[in-house]
Amino acid sequence: MEENMEAGLLKKPLLLNDQTKPSTTENVHEQNGNGGGDCRVTPLVVLSTSAAVFGSFVFGCSVGYSSVTQSAIMEELGLSVAAYSVFGSIMTFGGMIGAVISGKIADLLGRRQTMWFTEIFCIFGWLAIAFAKDAWWLDLGRLSLGIGVGLFSYVIPVYIAEITPKTCRGGFTFANQLMMNCGISLVYILGNIILWRTLALLCVVPCFLQVICLFFIPESPRWLAKHGREKEFKAALQRLRGKNADISEEAFAIKETAETLEINQSKFGFFELFERRYALSLVVGVGLMFLQQLSGCSGISYYSGIILTKAGFSSSIGTTALAIILIPKALMGLIIVDKMGRRPLLMISAALMCLCSLLVGFSFWMQGLHYMKELTPILAFIGLVGYITANAIGMGGLPWVIMSEIFPMNVKASAGSLVTLANWSTGWLVTYTFNFMLQWSPIGTFYTFAGISGATIVFIWTLVPETKGRTLEEIHASFSNIVR
Repeated sequence: MEENMEAGLLKKPLLLNDQTKPSTTENVHEQNGNGGGDCRVTPLVVLSTSAAVFGSFVFGCSVGYSSVTQSAIMEELGLSVAAYSVFGSIMTFGGMIGAVISGKIADLLGRRQTMWFTEIFCIFGWLAIAFAKDAWWLDLGRLSLGIGVGLFSYVIPVYIAEITPKTCRGGFTFANQLMMNCGISLVYILGNIILWRTLALLCVVPCFLQVICLFFIPESPRWLAKHGREKEFKAALQRLRGKNADISEEAFAIKETAETLEINQSKFGFFELFERRYALSLVVGVGLMFLQQLSGCSGISYYSGIILTKAGFSSSIGTTALAIILIPKALMGLIIVDKMGRRPLLMISAALMCLCSLLVGFSFWMQGLHYMKELTPILAFIGLVGYITANAIGMGGLPWVIMSEIFPMNVKASAGSLVTLANWSTGWLVTYTFNFMLQWSPIGTFYTFAGISGATIVFIWTLVPETKGRTLEEIHASFSNIVR
C-alpha cells in the first residue's frame, strides 16, 4: 500500500508529468501525517463542523430568498424587473466585497472569530430586509448579507478542512453544501406560505444559533500553529482528536510545515502568489470557480421560480418539489465524496448539468414552436430538477472543498480571497444578467449553460488532480512537485 501511495501521490491528469517523484518533505508527511488512514471522528469534530455550517445554512437562506419572494416584493414595493434584478444580484456584489477581505480577516482574527464577525453583517442584512420600506433599504440589507456570505464562503470550508482527519475531510467539508441546500429548501417551502417580511425574520434565527455554538468549539489548530501559539495548538488538536488519541505524528507534520512557512512568510507578498510553484493551484482554484458560476448555478438558484413560470409550470408547486429533493441529493454527495473522489464526482456533475441544461433549452424550443405544449412544462421541470441535483452532488460544493485543500498556509489568505472573489464576481455577472437573458432567449440561455458545462468536463479531466485521502501537508507538497 505504501508503494502505491508513493507512486500515486496525486492522481494527476495526462497533461501533468507522472514521473515526478515525491520530495523528502512529502515522505515525512506520509509517515507523520494525519494518522495512517484512521478516521478519528470525535464528538467535538462533529460539533465544530455543525457550528460552522450554521453559516452555510444562512448562505442557503440568502440564495433561495430572492426566488420565492419575487412576486410579493415587486408587488408590495412597486419594483420593476430591473429593480428586482438589482436586489437579487446585489448580494453577489456584496459577496465580492466579502471575498476581497475574507482571507486577510480569517488570517488576522482566526477562523472562529471571523465567523462571529461575519454574523454582524448577516443579522443586520436580514433585519434591514424585514423592515424595509423602500428599495434602498431592501438593497442595503441584501448587500450586507452578501458581504457576510462572501466571508462565510471562504472561512467555513477552510475551518472544516483544517480540523477534520484526512480520510473523512471531503465528507465533512461537503456538509457546507448540505446545509446550504437545507437553507434553500427552508425558504422555498416557507416562502410559499408566509409573508416575505416574516420569512426574513425567521432567517435571523440560525444566525443567533451560530453565535451561541461558536463559544463551544476550538480554533483551527493549523491557524494556531501558524501564529506560534504552540500550547493552544496542541490543546486544540488533542481536544479534536480525543483525550486518549496520540497526536504526536500529526502535530509534528503541522508544526514542521508551520515553521517552514514562518521562515518564508516575511518575504511573501501578494504578487509572489503568481510564482510558478503556485500556478497549478491558482489555475485549478480560479478555473473551477469561474466555471461553476458561468454554468448558471446562481442564476438558476436565485430565479428558479420565474423559470418555472415562464415554462408554464406552477412556481409554488415547482419550488416546493425542489425543496423536497434538495436535502437528500446533497446528503448523497456528502456520503460518496470520500469514496468516489473529487475528480469523478466533478466530471459526473458537470456532464449531468450539461444534459439537463440541454433538456430545459429543448423544452423552451418546443414551447416556441407550440409543439406538444402540455409536455413543455414537465420537461422544463425535469431538466431543472436534474440540473440542481447534479450541481449539488459535485459542482455546487466540491470547488469549495478543493479550494480549502490546495493552498498552503502562507498563501491561503491571499489565494483564498482571489479564488472567492473570482466566484462572487462571476456570480454577480450571471445573477444580474439572468432575467435579461431569459427575456432575450430562454433557449439561448440554457444552451449557453450547457456549452460551459461541457467545457468544464474538459477542464477537470486535463487539470484538476485528485486530493482524496491526503493530508493537507501532503497535498501542498504534491502540488509543488508537479510544477517544479
